Amino acid sequence: MVVDHPARMVNHVLSEIESLPPQNPLESLMMNRWRSLLLAIAASSFAIQTLTVLAEEDFRPSQDSLPVPVPEGAIVLLENGEHQFLSMKGEAINWPWQDDSLVSTRGGGNKNHIVSKWHFRDADIHVEFLLPEKGSGNSGIYIHGNYELQVIDSYGKEQLTQDDLGALYGFSPPLVNAARPRDQWQVYDIRYHAPRRNDDGKIIEPGTVTAWLNGQLVQDHTRFEEPRSVYHPFRYGTTPYLKAIWGNQLKTGVGPVFLQDHGNAVRFRNVWVRPLDDLAREYRPQEQDAQ
Repeated sequence: MVVDHPARMVNHVLSEIESLPPQNPLESLMMNRWRSLLLAIAASSFAIQTLTVLAEEDFRPSQDSLPVPVPEGAIVLLENGEHQFLSMKGEAINWPWQDDSLVSTRGGGNKNHIVSKWHFRDADIHVEFLLPEKGSGNSGIYIHGNYELQVIDSYGKEQLTQDDLGALYGFSPPLVNAARPRDQWQVYDIRYHAPRRNDDGKIIEPGTVTAWLNGQLVQDHTRFEEPRSVYHPFRYGTTPYLKAIWGNQLKTGVGPVFLQDHGNAVRFRNVWVRPLDDLAREYRPQEQDAQ
């Protein structure tokens, strides 16, 4: 039996109990007590589920007019010709500027991603992007280097997959096709709750992503555990700098956001994160690795 929520588990157990007729008065009394207890558990778990949904109702970002103003409490990663990104080696990036936007630049084997200096655990993430005139426009937003919100040209497509714009790549296709034509700026707003790990680095609580794309909900509390792509930066073309980040992330749950090189000149602007806890820090390898 696979059960993805406590209330479903309780309902399953109740149905099993109902299918077993009591054999004597004592068993009947005990079964009634079990029913009462399990119904109380079901009510509690329903309340928890309701509170979780209500907690996300405040996440309805305005995406009507771009660029979106940076909210109070956000850490700006890219705006007005300034950025807080490094290369995968922890060095200066070589992505060029174009009208106050950074242009994704091809590296050998599509390994020229850029990495935010600021690391966080749970956060709201805002990214605006413009697809190139030619090519697929393939790129992505790698949250913590593991989980990719897909960037690609999917305008007008009817059958959506985990490879399309709005997808959590490898996990979930978008709920709707919210893609705009490639000559228009587009926007993601993402609420990210990182998975929780034990002292051995094993996930003990899945993470979740809720994402809005161009004013439409494309991911709704999508759950995920270990990354599935063989091409994410900690596996493919990794570096000592990234290995140190990954080691720290396993211990603390805190990590960066990457903007992906996939061989297409996608432009990015107005990138910021708004932490949902007090764990956001500017990453300094010597200090973090000593913890």
